[in-house]
Amino acid sequence: MAPSPDTSTVDFHFDVLCPYAYQTAKWIRNVRAQNGITINWKFFSLEEVNRIEGKKHPWEREWSYGWSMMRIGALLRRTSMDDLDRWYERAGRALHEDGLKPHEPDVARHLLEELGLDPALVDQAIEDQSTHDEVRDEHQRVIDAGGFGVPTLFFGDHCLFGPVLIEPPDGEAALRMWDATTAWVEFPHLYEIQKPKLKSDERQIAETFKPYLEARDWISINRGTEVGFTKDGFEAVGPAAERGNRT
Repeated sequence: MAPSPDTSTVDFHFDVLCPYAYQTAKWIRNVRAQNGITINWKFFSLEEVNRIEGKKHPWEREWSYGWSMMRIGALLRRTSMDDLDRWYERAGRALHEDGLKPHEPDVARHLLEELGLDPALVDQAIEDQSTHDEVRDEHQRVIDAGGFGVPTLFFGDHCLFGPVLIEPPDGEAALRMWDATTAWVEFPHLYEIQKPKLKSDERQIAETFKPYLEARDWISINRGTEVGFTKDGFEAVGPAAERGNRT
C-alpha cells in the first residue's frame, strides 16, 4: 500500500452558496483551532455543475451569485489566505444564518467593509478576468477527480466528498470526527459510507437551512432534479430543465 498523504494540510473546496459546505467549514475551523492544521480554501461552482443545457456558464454572466463571490475571494487570496477565510466565513454566515443576500453586489461591498476590507474589491474582482480562471481551474480539479459537489477535501491527490452534516461538533468531538475523516485517507479503495436520511432528518435539515432558503434567489438542484424543501422534508419537484414548463 502506498504511503498515506500528509493530513496536516487540507484543501477545502467550497461554494458560498452551499449550506452543507458552510456547516462543514465551521467544523474544520474548530479543528484547526485545536490541532493547527493548515486549510487551503479552494473553489467549486454549484452553478456550473448544475447548469441546465443551453443556459449561460457563470463566467459568461456579468454577475453570477456564488461564482462572483468566489471571484472576490480569489482576489483576496492573492495577498492573504486569511482574508479569503474571513470573507467566506462572513459571507457564508450572512447567507446561511443571518438570511442576508451576500450574492448581491451592494451587500457584498457592505460585508467587505465590515471586515475592514476595501469594498471596491467587488468591482476590481469583476473587472479582473483572470479571477474567472482561478475559480474555473479549481472547479475543474474537483470534476477531474470524479467529484460533483461540496464540501470536497483534498489531502494531496486523495479526494473526499464531505463530511456532510448539520450541527457541526466542536471541542473533542470535532477532533474525533477529524480522526474519522482522515482515517479514510489510509484506504484508497474505500469509496462510501452513508447514513440514509429519515424524514425527521430532512425536516431538521430544512429548519437549519431556513435562513438560506428565505434569502436565496435560485432553486436547489441535485443531479439534474429540482429539490424542494417543505415542512414534511425534501420533495423532488421534477427535472430542473423542465422548470419553465411547471410555472
